[in-house]
Amino acid sequence: MAATNRTSLDAFTLLGFPEQHTIFWFMIALIYTTTVLGNLSVFSIIQVDSRLQSPMYFFLACLSLLDVCYSTVTLPAMLANAITGNRKISFNRCLTQLYFFVCFGGTECLFLAVMAYDRYVAICNPLHYTTAMNGKVCSYLVVASWLSGSINAAFHTMMTWKLTFCGDRHIKHYFCDVLPLLEAACSDIQDSRVLLHVVTVFIGMAPFIVLTNSTTGRQKVFSTCSSHLIVVTVFYSTAALNYNGPNSGDSFVFVRVASLLYSIVPPLLNPFVYCLRNNQVKRALKICFTKFDSDF
Repeated sequence: MAATNRTSLDAFTLLGFPEQHTIFWFMIALIYTTTVLGNLSVFSIIQVDSRLQSPMYFFLACLSLLDVCYSTVTLPAMLANAITGNRKISFNRCLTQLYFFVCFGGTECLFLAVMAYDRYVAICNPLHYTTAMNGKVCSYLVVASWLSGSINAAFHTMMTWKLTFCGDRHIKHYFCDVLPLLEAACSDIQDSRVLLHVVTVFIGMAPFIVLTNSTTGRQKVFSTCSSHLIVVTVFYSTAALNYNGPNSGDSFVFVRVASLLYSIVPPLLNPFVYCLRNNQVKRALKICFTKFDSDF
């Protein structure tokens, strides 16, 4: 009982940081700066260019903001820890980070599925596209993705808050995530693991299976959206294996590598994958840079 009462007053120690702090914090700073600048540039271009107002670009703008939020949950804290060498994080800060990380991660899972569905309708049912993906439908899909991610995060956070943490309170990770916290607990975590498996199936695996099945045998979709499908595959597969795979969480190295693949790499690469290979976006960027140069 004493351990439970002291849980909220104690700090965790993050064990994911390497000995070479200088190289690590430089890489984190570079990744975070590139991610924020890239996604905010995409969002700004879509907002100011009237030719980029279709549902596809509306979703891209929303994804850009989501990726900025997703990266901001973990990378600045990782950067501060790497620079100062302070690996401590309080229980309340840890749960706050856990909530927003799970919220944004779950939202991104659903949002990538929404974007793939948008492209599927545009390519396979072009005559019905404007009706099927009108402004109201697009807004509902975005709100539903965010709401689902928030509810999922609330369940995980409440389940973790009820756990008891004993001993050294070490977290084998760079930040507070579900599995490392479950491993650090000294109370029964069976209910939390069941919730994790169920959520992984419904938020992670189910959209991925639906997407792959809907595009099977449609070469036009694969050829047009191959980059999107690669991002979706990397994101879903690494997250699903990490959270729901056999003996998931047992390997320290696997957890760290998987977490990088589904939490840091997609927000970093999304501006390049979705926009900088898009001719309309490149034209809009060129016009903006030309106007900027002419003003000076």
